[in-house]
Amino acid sequence: MREVNENASAYAGQRATAEAIERGGGGGLSVDALLAKVRTAAAPAPTGSDAGGAAAAVSDVVPDVEGPTAVVPDVKRPTAVVPDVEALAAAIAAVAGRHLPEGHLSPDADFFDAGGTSVGAVELVAALEDELGMEIDLDDVFADARPTSLAHRGLSTAHPTAALSAPAVSQTPTPGTTWAPDTTGTATSEGTVPAPGILPVPAPRTAPAAAVTPAPYSTARPEDLDQILADLALADRLPWTGDPEPLPPRRILLTGATGFLGSHMLLDLLRHSDAHVYCLVRAADEEAALGRLGEALKKYELPWSSEVRRRVTVLPGDIRRPHLGLSDELWTTLTHELDSVVGVAAAVDFLRGYQSLRQSNVIGSLTLAELAATGRPKPLHHISSIAVFNEVGITAMGEDDPLAHVDRLVAGYDQTKWAAEVALRRARDHGLIVTALRPGGIGGHTRTGAYNPQDLSSGLLSAFGRFRTVPAFHHLNAAPVDWVSRVAVGVVCEPDAWGYDYNLTGVPNTLDDVVRDMALGGMHVRVQDWDEWRTHALARLEAEPVPELAFLTRVLRSPTALKLCEATLKGPAATAERTAALVEALGLRPAARYDAQAQLRTFERLAQDGLARLPHKDDQPYLWFSETTEGGVGPVGAPADTPCSMALTLSLASMYQLVKERRVDVTGELTCAAVHPEPLVVEHGDVWIRPEEGIPQRHGMRHRLLSYRLALRDAEGGRWWLEGHKYARARRDVWRQTRALTVEIGREGAPATLAGELVVPADTYLRDQVDGIKVDPRLTSQEKRAAKLTWLAWFGLEMGRGLLGPFARAAADLLDLRRTTTPSEHHR
Repeated sequence: MREVNENASAYAGQRATAEAIERGGGGGLSVDALLAKVRTAAAPAPTGSDAGGAAAAVSDVVPDVEGPTAVVPDVKRPTAVVPDVEALAAAIAAVAGRHLPEGHLSPDADFFDAGGTSVGAVELVAALEDELGMEIDLDDVFADARPTSLAHRGLSTAHPTAALSAPAVSQTPTPGTTWAPDTTGTATSEGTVPAPGILPVPAPRTAPAAAVTPAPYSTARPEDLDQILADLALADRLPWTGDPEPLPPRRILLTGATGFLGSHMLLDLLRHSDAHVYCLVRAADEEAALGRLGEALKKYELPWSSEVRRRVTVLPGDIRRPHLGLSDELWTTLTHELDSVVGVAAAVDFLRGYQSLRQSNVIGSLTLAELAATGRPKPLHHISSIAVFNEVGITAMGEDDPLAHVDRLVAGYDQTKWAAEVALRRARDHGLIVTALRPGGIGGHTRTGAYNPQDLSSGLLSAFGRFRTVPAFHHLNAAPVDWVSRVAVGVVCEPDAWGYDYNLTGVPNTLDDVVRDMALGGMHVRVQDWDEWRTHALARLEAEPVPELAFLTRVLRSPTALKLCEATLKGPAATAERTAALVEALGLRPAARYDAQAQLRTFERLAQDGLARLPHKDDQPYLWFSETTEGGVGPVGAPADTPCSMALTLSLASMYQLVKERRVDVTGELTCAAVHPEPLVVEHGDVWIRPEEGIPQRHGMRHRLLSYRLALRDAEGGRWWLEGHKYARARRDVWRQTRALTVEIGREGAPATLAGELVVPADTYLRDQVDGIKVDPRLTSQEKRAAKLTWLAWFGLEMGRGLLGPFARAAADLLDLRRTTTPSEHHR
């Protein structure tokens, strides 16, 4: 128990260090800067008896073997004698275990599957160099984070003759490596081969360049290709099966229900079918699994009611384990009782390699295929990804087009999604009905705004809005989660749709679409080429660290993840004829472009969470124009015979104000001798267009067109308020109604003391408010014209609706044949 407690305490300390790094902006630092932070935050190296105890603790982990004894090097002089791969793997596993929740790691287990994080991986690289003298590249850890694989790679890189049975790895020492001197033999990077079992001591790291230049990663690693071919062959071992009953499913197994898409699919399955859903949740027991599922649904603003719980059975398990981590009895029961399997669960990480992701994304999918093919025949609905086409230079991404060449997929995520889909195509030859559903980027919910913070599309959109720059891309194949989920559930519940491939990518966005949408939201962006945008984004993320975007920083620094980004942004538009036909046949909402209106709630949520920044009224105006009014005011209830005028500037920080608030900002001056001899300054002002949606006043005969609310300050510092309204009435003087403003003026905190009417002169209205519109000079001439036309069209439509209301109401009263007069008729 003492050892367990010590491990837990050590992990807590490491976790605190990791959180401190992220809060301090670790996400925006280079790998070398992160390593420096880790070393600075680590405890001082033990000395004296403590040092001896530490060395003994590590040596206990290394098993006894024949040959030279494994020596744990001193921290100040990292030198190690390693007898073989197994001993080194055990030592690496001991070091890695300190960065995991459980406190230990098997040499053949994956660091990330055991609960490791990206920050933990950085700490692991630093610890391996300090304690074992191994200089392992961070990309190697992400590519394959099993201690055995890291040992093979470390030995093959440092000592070519000690590679033993390592799989297909480079036999050339890495540049900058020197050999530690030894009494039994001398070896340098320039001279003889070192003595067996001597681990190389890396030379000091060179200072990183100011801008990270990714290596030209263009093909997959040979060892990954070998593993992919081996995994594809596993599909040939699946049992043969027959056709399932062509009926809507009643008992469904759903994996990934705690994820973004999976949680929405769970609710859609319950809403649009009578099925009972069995949810596989990674947890120690049923109580923990139920709690985790409930928290996930609440996180995405989905209901977790008694009715939902009544129709859901939670199965604690793990898709990475044989038989999903279920008992043999439960597995057998499910094979005979289920009538549909829906696989949504996947490890989505753009930094990890194929070896690190295959257990979740490939082996897990084959386990679901085994479940579907065993016992009662069942269809398998597999959530794949448009990433199966992520080859740079691919020309078509249709539902039946050839997938990418796997040797040209570099990112581990792309490789695993490709391997899983191709393996399941082989399963079709065994009689299994397999449906492949390929989402692209999954955007936020159009109504709730719920989003996936780790989705690459969300991260890129956040960066676009935050930094006001976008890379020059061809298409963004993205759709909102509510549409993707609903269409996927429609396929699951419709037997005639089973067994085909579907692209759930919606209507792709072009570069012009994104620039225009962001301009309508007041976020005017500058287009840059990919390399320039990446350098600029990394510099901004380093200068202004955003913990929530730390994953995007790591993606932009990883050569393999950059290849994924390049393929995503430079690829063609995905086509989805089969999906469109199915949506029409099922009467579902057709695909629409994920535009500014659809993204509105998501952008608000992103802004609340610190990932994006919405326009503010203090920003430089997007569009503005002048308004001059003249008239008179007087004491309330008395003639308005005191001259009064206003010179105002009405401005918009963004079109977001109109879409969301229907509000215009106001600045300017009020000149009125009845208030003060000197002009009063507008400190804060707003104009609302058709406030309260034009709900009528005075028995329906007066409709508000505009409402003004100004906070004023006189020359002595006195504070005043002004409130005014433009009304629409069923009268012939329509032109004057759009210009006449009924006002009330009073001191701050006191009732109105002055009232009157101010009117915009007829000869200034068109000159100032149409021809005199000014637009942000940073926009192009085309964008300026579009901004003016958008404002005039929106404002003209709203004014037209406001003016039409009273006339429509009056016409309805005139045509009313009831004998009893209405209140409005009596008033009239």
